[in-house]
Amino acid sequence: MASTSTRPDRQTGSFTARRPLVALGLGGTLEWYDWQIFGLLSAFIGPEFFPGHDPVAATLSALAVFAVGFAFRPLGGVLLGLVADRFGRRRVMLGSVAAMALATLVIAVVPGYSTLGVGAAVILLICRIVQGVSTGVEGPLATAYAVELTAKGREGRAAGVMSLFVNFGILGASLISFATSAAVGSAAMQSWGWRVPMAFGAVLGIVIVYMRRQLPESLHASTGQPPAQSNREVWRGIGKHWLALLAMIFVVGAVQAYNYAWNVGLPTLARSTYKENATAVFAITSLLGVVLVVGSVLTGVLADRTKLSRTFTVTRLLAVPAVFLMLLYAGPGLGGFSAVLLGGGLVLVLNMTLYNVVSTSLLPAPCRATGVGLGYGIGVALFGGTASYLLVWLGRYGSGWMFPAYTAALCLISVALYLAAVRRTGIYAGE
Repeated sequence: MASTSTRPDRQTGSFTARRPLVALGLGGTLEWYDWQIFGLLSAFIGPEFFPGHDPVAATLSALAVFAVGFAFRPLGGVLLGLVADRFGRRRVMLGSVAAMALATLVIAVVPGYSTLGVGAAVILLICRIVQGVSTGVEGPLATAYAVELTAKGREGRAAGVMSLFVNFGILGASLISFATSAAVGSAAMQSWGWRVPMAFGAVLGIVIVYMRRQLPESLHASTGQPPAQSNREVWRGIGKHWLALLAMIFVVGAVQAYNYAWNVGLPTLARSTYKENATAVFAITSLLGVVLVVGSVLTGVLADRTKLSRTFTVTRLLAVPAVFLMLLYAGPGLGGFSAVLLGGGLVLVLNMTLYNVVSTSLLPAPCRATGVGLGYGIGVALFGGTASYLLVWLGRYGSGWMFPAYTAALCLISVALYLAAVRRTGIYAGE
């Protein structure tokens, strides 16, 4: 297998920059908290911001806005990625978190449709667009940044640490939704209680902006490569690695379709279509969050003990049968919901831990931020952002079997393209 590394040798051992990794990781916590909380609360947000007496239709409207935010991720990945590749990673990491926090705060306090009419939905849409642009580069660049600050041979653990913080965001969203729902009750949750988890995300963002002020710059010192001198040079590098970019789109897209089906689509299906108790659903999704948190660290250690390409290939192929577990949840029943969510979660965590470092490994540092931002953004927009809507919509019309077949196909395509890209140009991290 081809392997290329342009980074200078660095000491193996413990992480070289623990505090920066925490600051970077918490940005992932906020990103995933914000997106997870919107998805989990879509059954409450829909009736608040959209007219109509059909709660499923209102929920689908909210999920459509959820998907629109994803559509703007490629734009954010390109614009912010170019800044990161030309001028450094630090300023982009500060700005992305600040924008996320501000948009979340606005959603938490803006009046609904009964007060502002269609203006409420417009404001909600604008906030989702801002979040889409700002997060277009946050996840992939944070992982790339972490890899650049991490001792050689520990890239898998860096991915595990970043995934750990991401899963803290997923778990936190479920826990706070559960706690709020249990404390105020279903009626209050529908009218105003859903705003409490949103406000918490805004406060978290302020804390992370403060912590990220001390981030070191990695582009010049840690990669061993000079920054790109022009946007044309960045795009030339991406063009040379076009197959890697295509592979990245499917590597990201397949796992995000799986992820949003489990973390947003199935819980939404349970509440809006099968009328499961919201507090119980939030409790079960919180258990899934625990599985993801614990599993991310173990997966990162495993990845450093074996070849990254081999670990990725095996775990991605395991996802093919795992996604069909959702067919077992075909009607009301919290037992079936729990079995599907937690059983599939065991394979989900393997894939969610590795996909960003796998994407990072396919591109050299001078075009890495732009490339991973673009590939990540397109993959999430095409396959991740639409997953929740597609799952609920297909389930409503009795064609739920189509979603796992679609996701399984994405997984197989991602493996084929990844292996082809590795053979063509090699890898640049996590040998």
